[in-house]
Parts: sequence; C-alpha cells; structure tokens
Amino acid sequence: MTNCDQMYIAGQWQTARGQAVALINPATEQSAGDLICASPAQVTEAVDAARAAFDAGWGQLDTLSRAEYLRAFVAALEERREELAQCISAEIGTPIDFARAGQVGAAFAHLEATLTALDHLVNDRPLTQFDAHRIRYEPLGVAVLITPWNWPLNQVVLKVGAALAAGCCVVLKPSELSSRTAVILAKVIEAAGLPEGVFNLILGDGAVGAALVEIPQIDIVSFTGSTATGREIAKQAAQHFTRTTLELGGKSPNILFADCDLPTAVRQGVAHCFRNSGQSCNAATRMLVQRDVYDEAVALALEAAEQTYLDAPDHPGGHQGPLVSQSQYERVQRYLQIAKDEGARFAYGGAGRPDGIEVGFYARPTVLADVTPEMTVFKDEIFGPVLCMTPFDTEDEAIALANDSPYGLAGYVQTADEARADRVAQRLRVGMVQVNGKSREGGAPFGGMGQSGSGREAGLWGIRAFQDIKSISGVARNN
Repeated sequence: MTNCDQMYIAGQWQTARGQAVALINPATEQSAGDLICASPAQVTEAVDAARAAFDAGWGQLDTLSRAEYLRAFVAALEERREELAQCISAEIGTPIDFARAGQVGAAFAHLEATLTALDHLVNDRPLTQFDAHRIRYEPLGVAVLITPWNWPLNQVVLKVGAALAAGCCVVLKPSELSSRTAVILAKVIEAAGLPEGVFNLILGDGAVGAALVEIPQIDIVSFTGSTATGREIAKQAAQHFTRTTLELGGKSPNILFADCDLPTAVRQGVAHCFRNSGQSCNAATRMLVQRDVYDEAVALALEAAEQTYLDAPDHPGGHQGPLVSQSQYERVQRYLQIAKDEGARFAYGGAGRPDGIEVGFYARPTVLADVTPEMTVFKDEIFGPVLCMTPFDTEDEAIALANDSPYGLAGYVQTADEARADRVAQRLRVGMVQVNGKSREGGAPFGGMGQSGSGREAGLWGIRAFQDIKSISGVARNN
C-alpha cells in the first residue's frame, strides 16, 4: 500500500514533509505503508489559511449560504459512500457490513441532524420581547479538530459539520491510524466547492496535534480521544485561554432491575459492549444486575458471548473484527491478567486470540462476573470486548455503584417501572441516559462529565459549541 502523505491546505493539495509513522494492517499484521506527518511549517500554514478564510468572510456568511455548502458536501460524500466503508474496514479492522451500516451510516445521520439544526438556527434574537436588547451567537473563529481512530468518519463529520455550520474555519488533524478516511473526506470537501482555507487537513501523530494546540492564533480545540490526552490538551490550551471541547473516555453502567425483560436486556447489553470490538467510548461495559436475577443474567451473557464470532474485516456478516493495533491488543491483555489476579470470575472468554486465529489483533470476547468496585476493571476503561458484571440489591446501591467511577459519559437503565427509570436516570452522574434500549434521537447532545470531558456534540448543541455569545443593548437588529 502506498504512503498516506497528501494534505489539503488553503484549497491546495501538498505532500507532508515531516517524519514517517509505520502503519500496520490490524487483521494481517502486515505493513500498510507509512503515514507522513506535517512539518512544523505546514502546521502553521494550515492555521494561517484558516485564519485568512475566516477574516475573508466565512464567519459573516449567512446560515442559508453555509447550509447550501454543507448540502453540497453531503451530496458529494454520498457518491463515495462505499469507498469510505472499504477504507474504514481496511484501516481499523471494522467488518465491512458494520463499516457500511454503522460507521458510515452514523456519519450521515449526524450530518442530517446538523443540517436540520442549521435550518432552524437563530443567531440573533431579542433577549426578551424588546428588540433593543439582543443576544447574538457568533463563530469563535479558527477551530482545530483532533479526531480518534475508532469512529474515523463519524467523529470527523460531527466536528467538521458543526464547526462549518457555526461559521468557523477548520484545521482537521485525524488519528494517524485512520488518516486515509480523512483524506477521502477532504477530497469530498474540495468537490463541494468550499472557499479555500475554510477547511484544511493536516496529517500527523500526537506530536503534530500538540504543536497545533500550542498555536495562539486558534480559538477553539475540539478533541475526542483518551482522557490522558485530553488532560494534556486542556493544559496546553489554557496557556492561551483557548476554548476546548473534550469528548473523552467512559466506563458506562448498564443497570438491569429484576422486572426488566432480562433476555432482551442482556442480549442488547452484551451487543452494545462488544460493538466495534469494544472500541467505543460510550460502550455499556459495566452490567449491574439486581441480585434476584444475577445468576440468570450471567448465564444469558455467556450465551450471547458464545454467539459472538470473529472473522476478517473484508468478510460479510455480523461478526467482530480485530482491535486496531498491537498496543491496543496488549492493553486488553494486561487488563484481563489484572482481572484474573484480582479475583474476577471468567464466565466466558479470556486472554489470547480465539481458537483458530493465529494472526491479527483479535481479542476474545470476554464476560467477567463477580466484579467488585475495588477491582481495577470496574473502574478503568479497557477499550476492548470485555463486559464486567456486578450484582446489587437495592435501587440506591445500583445508583451508588453506577456513580462509583471517575467517568460520566453514558448510562443505561432497564426496568418495567417507568417512574423508577426516570428516578434513576436523574440521579446518574452522566451526560446521557438510555432507558430500555431506546436509542438517542438524531441531534441529541453527546458528551459527559467528570473524566469523560466537557462540552456537547451533535445537532444544535454541536453548533453552539463553536460559537460565542454577545449581548447588544440599545439598538434593534438592522435586517
């Protein structure tokens, strides 16, 4: 495979001139070429291009015109839907059917939600019934977007669509492990005809991202990734009082009360934990089960895990693929050893590759039972196909267990008692709660609290994250 070295700056393609990073195919462990990083001069050039485009008027463009550009972008993206799915599958090991329906499908759903919000956006309105005191939402300016590898199109369009809709100009730095997907997206944006400098793509590893954040001329950093990296970005950005939106890790609880539809709840819970090979920040990785039905739930989880199979990413079907890298595979293996040392019961799965698979970063789907709050795997994000199961007796205990985490991204509640579902949902210290398998609606705010980060993405909330608020008193709006 050829190297990934083409970047898009100020409406022109140019070759990256920095260091090389070796890329490995996660399914075969063979070379996938090199990623060539941007040089320091190219990083600065991208930010300067975004600043020039913003000053040239993108931020003052009316919302209708920005919506037209975004619709052209979505139409051009549609034409490359299959190419994007194939690229995602090859880059990060996502099975091709899930790459099409899950990875690419989610990206289009988020873009549609952004466009819906933009169609109804009011950026200048009276504070009360008196038009002489107004509130304006104005774009922050230059937005640096740093995106992860696990949802390489979805996480990019969440940020790019919202930032452009808000009136910001963009410098995108995708993960080094999924940059080819971002290159396709940049070609789509070029085809959509956005003014030069409004969108810029640079390539690189964490060092390139750190160099970006240190530039004082940027106005906001939107980052999705690990909590550790988010903490460093927040520190760097604070030196220049640069605003940050951080969507970080999670260890999301899934509370199953005895009156729920237990077979459905367990089956859906296991699937949600294992989806994308467990590499999702909002995965339901802690299954808290009322003691009356705990043993039955463990048995059902074992059955569900047994039906989870692994296969090559390019094969059709509903299987799981490999983890993204050797380091990610080793991380999962370390946590499985810790779980064993600390006394968790392996109801299913365990260390190593599944039987019959000799090559690739494939981790066995694993169900850990009798996990206690003192265990490391109860608290730490593993980011692999590992479900932790813990019993509880009372509603208060379930809530205490759920909130016993430094994270606060998502929570899941399963019960036939609607009043209890609402009561528990309100007491969970998380940014999002889903009850009885109900999916979030398009445009619902995505984000958390605690070590899961700050700020919200998607829909109206995603757009507002890239805007500031101005109060104007004494003059009515001049239409």
